[in-house]
Amino acid sequence: MEVEFTARQVKITRDLRTQAEEGMERIGLILGKSANASIVFSAQKHLQIVEVTIQARLHTIVATGKAGTLQSALRQAIEHAESQVRRRRDRRMAIKRKPQQEKALAEPSPARRKTRAVQPLKDVSEDVSEEKPVRAERKARAAIAVHTFPARKAVVEPRIVTSGEAFALKPMTMEEAVKDAEFRDRDLLIFHNPDGELFVLHRRRDGQLELVEIP
Repeated sequence: MEVEFTARQVKITRDLRTQAEEGMERIGLILGKSANASIVFSAQKHLQIVEVTIQARLHTIVATGKAGTLQSALRQAIEHAESQVRRRRDRRMAIKRKPQQEKALAEPSPARRKTRAVQPLKDVSEDVSEEKPVRAERKARAAIAVHTFPARKAVVEPRIVTSGEAFALKPMTMEEAVKDAEFRDRDLLIFHNPDGELFVLHRRRDGQLELVEIP
């Protein structure tokens, strides 16, 4: 993956370049060789900021890290970008698996296909010389339907979210918090409004954002 570095009022050391290239190499194994990235290092008072932008074939990923040092801010930004890439990959794989599971459920089970057919009665007029009594019509055996259930989904281990990714450093209104969560593709955001009240904004399983007020 090609990586472009930009420095604004800071100096990019060799260790920072090595750390960034190793992180982008892990992400490139998931996105492929066609993706490219740009990393911007900047400073705001005593806060170090690193913004990572990855241009993939079908989408663009933006992640930001803010910390007291450039190394910590870069690590946060790379972890946030990597989590977005893995989340998108898992969604695509789930969409591809869904039609196959529906097709397997729609197919008849082997028990239904192997039900024995009722044998027709032998015509008595065809063999008059046979003195054996004609047996009554055999009762057909009832087929028992065997229901198959889809395999259970594997339990996904919880991902540990760092404080720099989940907490908003500056006060926000509710509208600003919602816009920031949508723009940064965050599932969890803890922020406080200008009055000092603390809130938690998280994304439910159905994709809707839910706001929780902390007393």
